[in-house]
Amino acid sequence: MTSDSAVRRIVVTGAAAGIGRAIATKAAAEGAKVMVNDLDADAVHALAHEIGAIAAPGDAASPEGADGLVAIANEWLGGVDVWFGNAGIDRGRGLAASEDDWTDSWEVNVMAHVRAARALVPQWVAQGGGRYVVTASAAGMLTMLGAPAYSTTKHGVIGFAEWLSASYRHKGVVVQAICPQGVRTRIYEESGDLKEVLSHDAVLEPSDIADAAWAALGNEDFYILPHERVGDYYLARATAPDRWLTGMNRIQQSLEKR
Repeated sequence: MTSDSAVRRIVVTGAAAGIGRAIATKAAAEGAKVMVNDLDADAVHALAHEIGAIAAPGDAASPEGADGLVAIANEWLGGVDVWFGNAGIDRGRGLAASEDDWTDSWEVNVMAHVRAARALVPQWVAQGGGRYVVTASAAGMLTMLGAPAYSTTKHGVIGFAEWLSASYRHKGVVVQAICPQGVRTRIYEESGDLKEVLSHDAVLEPSDIADAAWAALGNEDFYILPHERVGDYYLARATAPDRWLTGMNRIQQSLEKR
């Protein structure tokens, strides 16, 4: 699968705003047949009208919702070549994050991808290939201070994506993880004191992430890193974990002094 005219049938979840909206807009502009999904039915219908896509509002995280969305895509697009699993939530802060915060984060940030893959991968294997692209965040490679449920579940989806790639790449299934740092989205705008941390290596626009994601359809690299420094941080974390954690703790202490 390349980023040329061979890319035809694309589904984007969490498409009502932010990165998902930007990816859907980019894909449609490049000539793809696009289906957009989000819980916000009004916003997703408006986007579909604007970019010439098919609207499929609903819950892409539940078992029924995931199966239903794949079925709708098969019916209206004739199949799926690329699935952008972009829907994600950030719930709860610190140890005060509630049981519901953790449960909701797990369902949306991890199980939505498991459920979509269950429906997609068998048909991709049968047709000779397909591509699953998850918006995982740099929090999944590193961590995000103050947001334990978000950080843990983003680590979790990268773990699932790695497993999916290791298990099915020889059968034509390409798996990629978009891992940006600061992006001008609702999560960034509501991050409070963490804005300074997230903007350390520049705050990108959702359109920048969409451009990087579209370009990555021309290769099979697992990580898509719009902020290149994230790769350096990941290497530092892996080779010197205690030094890394000490540095992160210093940042945590500085936040607590504000």
